[in-house]
Amino acid sequence: MSRDHFQLTAVQALPESRLQLTFADGKSFEVDLREWIASSAVLQPLADPALFAQARLGFGSRSVDWVEDEVDLGSDNLRNLAVEQSGGIGHERIWNWLHETGLTLEQAAQALGLSRRMLIYYRDGEKSIPRAVWLACLGWEAVRPQGQTLPQHIPSVPEYAALHA
Repeated sequence: MSRDHFQLTAVQALPESRLQLTFADGKSFEVDLREWIASSAVLQPLADPALFAQARLGFGSRSVDWVEDEVDLGSDNLRNLAVEQSGGIGHERIWNWLHETGLTLEQAAQALGLSRRMLIYYRDGEKSIPRAVWLACLGWEAVRPQGQTLPQHIPSVPEYAALHA
């Protein structure tokens, strides 16, 4: 699979700060940007419906641009947000989980019972992350197992606090 899953083929501005995005892998999403616009000073200009309506494909079809070199959003971040808004699990969760745990790809794959390659597919957004895999990430975070043996119980609140101290 190629990285075309982040390349945009079409973008259309919709009312109420929403975009219709179509990606080179054929997937299409509607994404709501109201929260991002409200919470980011850099995106505040997009609160103007006239400016928002000017959304267009950016350089290399890897972004949506409004004001060149000033107001744009990367297609990878937009796809992640769209997946999350549609009830899926965005690939950025795996990136963040790896960073927060400090696990290497090999360690993480082994901890989750996955191949390294499959974990890379999930991390890079090439394959959808199954809910069970994300729950396994959360479970690992909750118990932080040491060695090859899996815990036999869920930690109590004090045990959890001690594990994360």
